[in-house]
Amino acid sequence: MGRKKDHDYFAMLVEGVNYACEAATMLKTTFENFEPEKLQENINKVHHVEHTADMAKHDMMEKLVKEFITPIDREDILELADVIDDVTDDLEEILLKLYMYNIKELKEEAVEFVDIIVRCCGEIKVMMEEFPNFRKSKSIGATIVSINDMEEEGDKLYFKAMHRLYANSSDSVELMKWTPMYEHLELCCDSCEKVAKVVERVILSNS
Repeated sequence: MGRKKDHDYFAMLVEGVNYACEAATMLKTTFENFEPEKLQENINKVHHVEHTADMAKHDMMEKLVKEFITPIDREDILELADVIDDVTDDLEEILLKLYMYNIKELKEEAVEFVDIIVRCCGEIKVMMEEFPNFRKSKSIGATIVSINDMEEEGDKLYFKAMHRLYANSSDSVELMKWTPMYEHLELCCDSCEKVAKVVERVILSNS
């Protein structure tokens, strides 16, 4: 009897990133064509992606529990699955906060944040597609650096946005709405960088 084929966990991780990229694209479309009356519809679409990503992650967990041999430590696979899933969760949370705070008009910096997040997700996809070759890869390190640079770009934008908000607005309600919005947009950049950090650690521990 032939040996049962191992599950392709690298492909499953890429699948998780694909869901994050899909949610990021939906988020960008929502921000570039912002219509408050369509926000609930867009939330439902992104939630469907987030829920599908959760189901795929749970399926991978069930396979992992039964797997005898894995390509890297199962703890590393679990951590990567978790941090990738966090990105998708954070993307959905951005839209939920727009709804909760009843935001009717977007600020320029918020749109800039989403552009950074979409680019980060694209680089994460490039990184995870190359990840199976991490022991010989000549490009994955540069991709990790690129994600780190974009997270720094997000940090700078956060400070700029918060300064502009508090310098130009005396409306306490506006401050209460946009302070947590900017905080979560910056957190989403951090979540993207965290994926790169975990990949970097896994590479070092398996080299």
